[in-house]
Amino acid sequence: MAKVIHQRDKCIGCGTCVAVCPSFWHMGDDGKASLKDAKDAGEGKFECECEDCGCCKEAATACPVQIITIE
Repeated sequence: MAKVIHQRDKCIGCGTCVAVCPSFWHMGDDGKASLKDAKDAGEGKFECECEDCGCCKEAATACPVQIITIE
């Protein structure tokens, strides 16, 4: 199982992750992207586990500020 990590505090709100992977991402009321069903990992990071993270890998690659990682 893979872990998706999002450094939400560094998000610039471009929406690229939402566009390429709407099943895992949505735009928050504050204009920043949010990882659906993510747990607060502290220090501005949010994470969730997934079995098939295919489009999250695309979102990580497409993110202009490179704040999405897959472990």
